[in-house]
Amino acid sequence: MTNALSNILAVSTSCAALGLAGALATERTAASLDPARTHIAFTIDATGFPRTQGQFHAFKGQLSVNFDRPSLSRVAFTVETASIDVGSPSFNGTLRGPAFLNSEHFPIMVFESTSVEKIDDKTARVIGDLTMLGVTRPLQVDVDVRRGANGGSMGFEARAHIDRLAFGMNSGFPIISRDVDLTVSSEAVVR
Repeated sequence: MTNALSNILAVSTSCAALGLAGALATERTAASLDPARTHIAFTIDATGFPRTQGQFHAFKGQLSVNFDRPSLSRVAFTVETASIDVGSPSFNGTLRGPAFLNSEHFPIMVFESTSVEKIDDKTARVIGDLTMLGVTRPLQVDVDVRRGANGGSMGFEARAHIDRLAFGMNSGFPIISRDVDLTVSSEAVVR
């Protein structure tokens, strides 16, 4: 009787351990962005002018990644609109003003994922909501992912096209394009 009870406990313990291992394999991994290796860049075209390129310097990002079940992954970004930089102090001031980002009244832009889909071993598609100028619209982001050899880091490059008119940023249209190309490149440290 004691042997039978021991065997049942051993089998139960083994099953519980396997169940726990399976659960851990599908848990999300939290990752923090390395600010020194993160760049949020954009480009926009205007008729008769060279393409404007710029970046945002102040941001926060949170990643929770599940490589086995990407649908459980989450991404959230906030960007301080006043941190825009196109290399010209006067033009930066114009972009921060009410005609464009209106940084005084809308100091942050927010992106929060609603779904993550694995396309292949190195590519994912993230769908989420972008809030800018007090308006929230869906945004598709295509992401190239590189996992570090030791599993302690991952790099990614995300690309999206933003229709600024959909957020009420109409200034300069049609001379200034409605389409803004956004690229976020980063390295994240897995915690």
